[in-house]
Amino acid sequence: MLARVTRVVSARRLPLGMRGYSGRSEGSVAQTKEFGKKERAHEDEYARRHDAELLRKLKAEVDKKKKELADLEAKVEEHEQTK
Repeated sequence: MLARVTRVVSARRLPLGMRGYSGRSEGSVAQTKEFGKKERAHEDEYARRHDAELLRKLKAEVDKKKKELADLEAKVEEHEQTK
């Protein structure tokens, strides 16, 4: 019985779309030069946008801290003048 099932399974053929291609390995599309350049360009663009967003947030935080420092210095001056 097992021998008969094995023969039936091994006799089945894969559909044309499922056959392996001998010239290329799996995932070889990502290894082509043009695809690699395009992918690298997308990654670089993402990194630049991400860095720009971080820089924008840091600058806003620095401005906020500068204003806070100026307010505290004004309070210190005001307090020293009242003594």
